Amino acid sequence: MIIATTDYIPGKQIKEYKGFVQGNTVQSKHIGKDIMASFKTIVGGEIKAYTEMMEEAKQIAINRMIEEAKQQGANAIIGVRLTTAAIMANTSEILSYDGTAVVVEEE
Repeated sequence: MIIATTDYIPGKQIKEYKGFVQGNTVQSKHIGKDIMASFKTIVGGEIKAYTEMMEEAKQIAINRMIEEAKQQGANAIIGVRLTTAAIMANTSEILSYDGTAVVVEEE
């Protein structure tokens, strides 16, 4: 599956537009990780547990978007965008990847 943030893919021609696709997830860490993260905010620096959590959430969201595009018969996704938003205390952010499923072929 080709994934692009642009509205086109160099060297490819869009043959057919299939439709909007997205993938999202809400992740959280257990209370122990949250407590350790709160201590880290006092001294500063990267909170690796949350960085890892966000990377995991990103992969889940991308995979869900890809599966949705495959179900529509697409071989590429263009115009991919990422958004994040806090939804509640002690819960991570929601990741949503949005794009347009298309069928592309060589030019």
